Amino acid sequence: MKNQLEVLVSEMNSSGILYAEAVREFKKVFIANVLEQNKGNQCKAAKQLGMHRNTLSRTMAELELDVRPLRRSGSDGDVRRPPRSAQPASIEKKATR
Repeated sequence: MKNQLEVLVSEMNSSGILYAEAVREFKKVFIANVLEQNKGNQCKAAKQLGMHRNTLSRTMAELELDVRPLRRSGSDGDVRRPPRSAQPASIEKKATR
């Protein structure tokens, strides 16, 4: 893997890519890969990356990474819970004694 990285860095340097651009692209691909492994779950991805979820979220915004396409839709049996706003309100209240 080290040889592959050295070849990649050499190619990037030869083509005139600046350090800041290379670091940004590396972060973007690395984070996107971890998010994909975790099906878009930012909490799990942040833990795997060794950073706080808020830091991951802020970094994703800076890198313009969108997690929505990575999340499963439920078509393969992974059914998501609907948001609270979509859940029916409980009408019955327990009687107090």
